[in-house]
Amino acid sequence: MQRVTPLPSLAVIIPTLNAAAGLSGTLNGLPSDVQTIVVDGGSTDATLEIAKAAGVEILKAAPGRGGQLRAGAGVATANWLLFLHADTRLDDPALDALQAHIADEGQTGTAAVFGFKLDDRAWQARLLEIGVRLRVALLALPYGDQGLLIHRRLYDEIGGFAPLPLMEDVDLVRRLGRRRLRLLPGHALTSAARWHRRGWLQQSLLNLRCLALYFLGASPERIARLYGR
Repeated sequence: MQRVTPLPSLAVIIPTLNAAAGLSGTLNGLPSDVQTIVVDGGSTDATLEIAKAAGVEILKAAPGRGGQLRAGAGVATANWLLFLHADTRLDDPALDALQAHIADEGQTGTAAVFGFKLDDRAWQARLLEIGVRLRVALLALPYGDQGLLIHRRLYDEIGGFAPLPLMEDVDLVRRLGRRRLRLLPGHALTSAARWHRRGWLQQSLLNLRCLALYFLGASPERIARLYGR
């Protein structure tokens, strides 16, 4: 059910590519009265029909999440930007924390992410969530499936999302740095579908391999091919 709290100062930017399975839940979980922009990279499923039925803005771009996010930010008109994956929705505590963060004028120089949680009851999901908490605490390195809330001024100051096919989230948060990144209460609830598809261990190892290659200097294009993008 869509929340009724209006947040006219917020634009939500959602990159999509054949994202029909989770998009309805993501859109229905957003606050009312926000600018919602779906940036589609060439979907061939029902993604665009779902977006049209929801009455959100639709922008078409070349496939590649970094470029899609950058394109969405380019047309957003609100002061605050929330970048959200198409298979991720914020729970009620996260939405409350988001509203409080926006209302605090002292937070315009701080970006925020939310806790990572999977929509699965398996013990593997809980173990993976612990691993993500450790990565964020030790390395200040959240991924895009934790959402990203950032003021337009700060987004422009750090140069925004680079048009990368993969690792665009890591690239941006590294430019932000730990002191300008805040973990808010609540969770970004993300679909476990890709872990089901590849396997819990296989998907987790692939994520670690991609991150290691990135820090070793491999090109995002090479990493994207490895990931299957």
